[in-house]
Amino acid sequence: MGRSGGGGARGEAEELLQIEEADAWFEYLEATHGQTPARYRELEPWAWARLRQRLRAIKARRAKLRPAAA
Repeated sequence: MGRSGGGGARGEAEELLQIEEADAWFEYLEATHGQTPARYRELEPWAWARLRQRLRAIKARRAKLRPAAA
């Protein structure tokens, strides 16, 4: 299953992290897309900070999975 090829609980966990990562990017795009230039300048730093925070959390959880896979 999934692209990780690990199968089982680890494969499911990796797949969920991939979905969460995609969701984080979609949230960023949804927040910034179609805004007026002034609103974009106001909103984009917040959206970028939130995206980076979510991606750091995902990276940390992914790192916890990798040692178990080795």
